[in-house]
Amino acid sequence: MSEHIISTEKLNLWYGDSQALKDVSVQVKNRLVTALIGPSGCGKSTLIRCFNRMNDLVDRCRIEGSITYHGKNIYAADADPVEIRRRIGMVFQKPNPFPKSIYENVAYGPRIHGINNSSKLDAIVEKSLRNAALWDEVRDRLNESAMGLSGGQQQRLCIARTLAVEPEVILMDEPCSALDPIATAKIESLIDKLKEDYCVIIVTHNMQQASRVSDYTGFMYLGEMIEFGGTAQIFESPSRELTENYITGRFG
Repeated sequence: MSEHIISTEKLNLWYGDSQALKDVSVQVKNRLVTALIGPSGCGKSTLIRCFNRMNDLVDRCRIEGSITYHGKNIYAADADPVEIRRRIGMVFQKPNPFPKSIYENVAYGPRIHGINNSSKLDAIVEKSLRNAALWDEVRDRLNESAMGLSGGQQQRLCIARTLAVEPEVILMDEPCSALDPIATAKIESLIDKLKEDYCVIIVTHNMQQASRVSDYTGFMYLGEMIEFGGTAQIFESPSRELTENYITGRFG
């Protein structure tokens, strides 16, 4: 049975006077895919940005409650946000490659962490691109600009860039929303492969996607975690009427 790698207990978050998360308690298991669904503005992205302390960068953001990673409070005084963000990587909604070569996009993180040996970097770049299912498409153009890749390739490059610093958790915030169906299918296939080695948490508006790729699903509404459980149970026999209404399209 997979262990709980990230847990929250009565997590509350405010942006200024506006409360975005309300008493969210959830446990995320390792080496599985967890999807967060719910209408726009319900707190999905806010929640995953708590997991790697990205909300630290938002003015007037205040958090109460606890978030633990391997049982340790990530907001403790001795917690290192830089190390937390290395261990808990993030892929954003819109592909955001650096205006550098394909190679330098992937090598960037390892360089920041002090790896400058060219043969080590070569190995990291190849392994990361292979694990992101991109190597065969770009192996002969590593020195070309990443901006010349298609949208789907750029998103897989961003995943490779995240993998290069050897995270344990990969957060994905609507990773397919800007992609066409073929590119989306490649990302979904990649997510299924990644869970062999990583914990993947995906925010998605696409309920079909959540049902296809995830093992666990959390339904959020107005900042609350309404229901959390196995994906099959959430979609086939939800215990809360609100969940059923959302999944059957009665609102959202």
